[in-house]
Amino acid sequence: MSIAHLSDPHLRTDAVAAEPAAALHRALGAVLALDPRPDCVVITGDLSEYRHDAYTQLAGLLDGYPLPVHLVMGNHDDAPGLTRVFGGTPFLGGTHDTRYVVDHAGFSVIVLDSWRPDSAGGLLGAEQLAWLDEVLASREQPAFVCLHHPPFDVGIPFLDGIRLEDGDRLAEVLRRHPHVARVLVGHVHRAVTAPFAGTVVCVAPSTHRQSRLTLRPDGPMGFLHEPPAFLLHLTDGATHVVPVGALVGGWRPTT
Repeated sequence: MSIAHLSDPHLRTDAVAAEPAAALHRALGAVLALDPRPDCVVITGDLSEYRHDAYTQLAGLLDGYPLPVHLVMGNHDDAPGLTRVFGGTPFLGGTHDTRYVVDHAGFSVIVLDSWRPDSAGGLLGAEQLAWLDEVLASREQPAFVCLHHPPFDVGIPFLDGIRLEDGDRLAEVLRRHPHVARVLVGHVHRAVTAPFAGTVVCVAPSTHRQSRLTLRPDGPMGFLHEPPAFLLHLTDGATHVVPVGALVGGWRPTT
């Protein structure tokens, strides 16, 4: 069993919309080229680039996709826009909410919403953390907890300034539940892995463009045209970085 973990497509609807959409399309096609195919796909946020009409574009890209896809809110996203297009569908776990849980055969995917209105950083809040605690307590199979913002410093000062604010409280919840297999996040536009609260946090690279590895506070930030990639999490332990090359396989959106 496995999970394909994509992130940060930053879809647009303006004059430069074609490139990020094509990049996501190639990544989705590369997922289908894996043998065996993953059990599901998780996209950990920044689905849009502050263009909330881009969710219709995303729906078109996903129309007819043969694997379950679970969507996560990022700081560039808009909950009303996302739920207007995807509410009640499997892409939001059949709910009209931006936090939900989906139970697969052998593992569970738990999606959290770390968006906050006053910052590009993230916040889960006491009520959502209590919900997570209850959901984890009611399940025994391996759980993959998904959100957008990393709950720890990744070593890039600019991004560490807009990380998850209540990561310490998330850690308190996770430590109570040893069946949390991994925490899947995005936001950084680079692949990063670190131990956290008795489990492992895996940050997926972007399907579009990657952040500069700027480790000094006075260093320049920006994006690089490094190869796009995604993560493949084997539910029994290993995680692989999968570069996205030319589209392989026959999938095309049906609309």
